[in-house]
Amino acid sequence: MENVGVSQNYMMKQRVKSGIYFVICVIIALICLVPIYIMIMNATHTHAELIVTPVNWLPGSNIVSNIKAITTQYSDWNIWRAYRNSLVIAGSCTILTVFFSAMTAYGLTIYNFKIRDGAYTLILAVMMIPIQVTSTGFVQFMVGTLGLSDSFIPLIVPSIAAPAVVFYIRQYMKSSFPLDIVEAARIDGCSEFRTFVSISLPMMRPAIAVQAIFAFVQNWNNYYTQNMILLSKSNRFTMPMMLQKVVNVDKNINMGARYAAIMLSILPVVVIYICLSRFIIGGVALGGVKE
Repeated sequence: MENVGVSQNYMMKQRVKSGIYFVICVIIALICLVPIYIMIMNATHTHAELIVTPVNWLPGSNIVSNIKAITTQYSDWNIWRAYRNSLVIAGSCTILTVFFSAMTAYGLTIYNFKIRDGAYTLILAVMMIPIQVTSTGFVQFMVGTLGLSDSFIPLIVPSIAAPAVVFYIRQYMKSSFPLDIVEAARIDGCSEFRTFVSISLPMMRPAIAVQAIFAFVQNWNNYYTQNMILLSKSNRFTMPMMLQKVVNVDKNINMGARYAAIMLSILPVVVIYICLSRFIIGGVALGGVKE
């Protein structure tokens, strides 16, 4: 009887603890989602309605007129061109980031060479350097030395080096990647590169999907580097730069148009997240467990 009572008390404590965790998760989810919901609702109301009611919980009927107001107020505001350029930059950066970071993490995990630990330490050290520290030298090298001003190349190619992504994928591989399968592939005569592409990459899919989301969001919102490299008016057509034009205007302010522009800028991010979100829980859980 004492054991039954202890078991019941334990179960009750676990249920209370689970309930508290659930409430905390709901609160955090609401903190993240409510501002996005309000932004979408505000994008459907006119400027006059937003002056009277800054926070709207119900949709209006002026989303189309707000989008038209953006193109009317800014004659060079081309949403399709901005989407195209931003998708080219963010998509290319995401592909290069996850592929070469996975390859680097694979090499640091599978191969045992003398400077492996030193190379990994160097990668972690580079991860600690903020981009603002190196931005001056980066611009001088890309624009002055290579003459790549007003080009997408300086925005895409450097994404090959992503120390934070290497760190995460390596942690994932250390915790859940079976090394024996690589040895089996070698015995069967599979080349090293084919083993990586055909066998290892599919097994790293959860970690790659998580990092693809982060890389896409980071490069989609990368106004800082784009503003330094894209100099001519004809090429300054990316979503962060065009959104900045709408948000920073101080004359003839149209709040409905502002909210509509912000809503348009986050749509691709939401789509990418929805497509890859099912991998997040599995990727984070497996990557955070140590042997």
